[in-house]
Amino acid sequence: MLRKILAGLLTLALGFSLTGCACSAHGSPVPEATPEGTQVKANNVNWPKDKLKLNNEGVPTLRVYVVEEETARSMDIETYVEGVLAGEMKNNWPLEALKAQAILARTFVLKFIQDKQSQYPDADISTAIEEAQAYAAGDVNERIRQAVSETRGLVLSSNGELPYAWFHAHSGGATELASVGLGWDDPEPGYTQCTGSNEPDTVADEADAQALREAQNWVAEFPLEALENALAQLGKDITLTESSKLSIAERGDSGRAATILVDGVEVNAANLRMALGSTKMRSTLLSTLSIRDGVVRMSGKGYGHGVGMSQWGAYGMAQTGKTAEEIVMHYFRNVTLEKLW
Repeated sequence: MLRKILAGLLTLALGFSLTGCACSAHGSPVPEATPEGTQVKANNVNWPKDKLKLNNEGVPTLRVYVVEEETARSMDIETYVEGVLAGEMKNNWPLEALKAQAILARTFVLKFIQDKQSQYPDADISTAIEEAQAYAAGDVNERIRQAVSETRGLVLSSNGELPYAWFHAHSGGATELASVGLGWDDPEPGYTQCTGSNEPDTVADEADAQALREAQNWVAEFPLEALENALAQLGKDITLTESSKLSIAERGDSGRAATILVDGVEVNAANLRMALGSTKMRSTLLSTLSIRDGVVRMSGKGYGHGVGMSQWGAYGMAQTGKTAEEIVMHYFRNVTLEKLW
């Protein structure tokens, strides 16, 4: 679960049809087969070792721009991952869920450094959620430190390359491929998959239970002008009226809207979600979509883009005794866990 969801905000929103997708065409999970190639072995992982300095224990050090302090600080990557983990999950969540998130956080930062450059000078990455991952060093506790320590140096590898370690808060029951959930234009990565998500129906902790309910189902309303502005951001010049028509043109295998028709004009649903605001249009797993009384009305399930690991799903799997490795292997196919240091 993203900690900012507890505050009513979504922190990080960073499919193509694949044979063997473990979801029905309407998004209901079906019995899942073991993903082909799960145990592909990679003898070496291509990671940006040449871009980073290593401390005397062989652990990379980072220059992290801390937005709240308006300065770049030097820290080893494990310390950075602790802050990310505390920002992305509540620090009292099941240990194996925290460990799974730590593996993804570590993979994420290395992939970022390998492929991108921080917008902040003299920094490898920042704590700005718009750029990278959530970060809350003040919420690091012994449980967070244990999760990071027990996964020290572990990353995901896809045939020797770092994958995009995508995650989201709640899938609404089934995850999705990047081309649908993220509007991914490149060829679909070989490690994404559509699979049942194992999210719990309820939890004992009342604060968590409230956040879970908000992630499971949502409703949103937008004035016509807000939709017009969002469409304009996407290069669609459409004047809306009370008689305008909205409909879902195409769905992914999880049931998420891939494209939406606005007065007959096709719009990418994932891009429209971001333009409207991902904390209001919480997912593209839409249940209803209409214009009534001059207001755009929609409802849906889940919170986030639906690609990769569901954080609430990790919670549910950990509660049933699954390990961190089993959790990440459930959400990503054709990957291995590799220890870099």
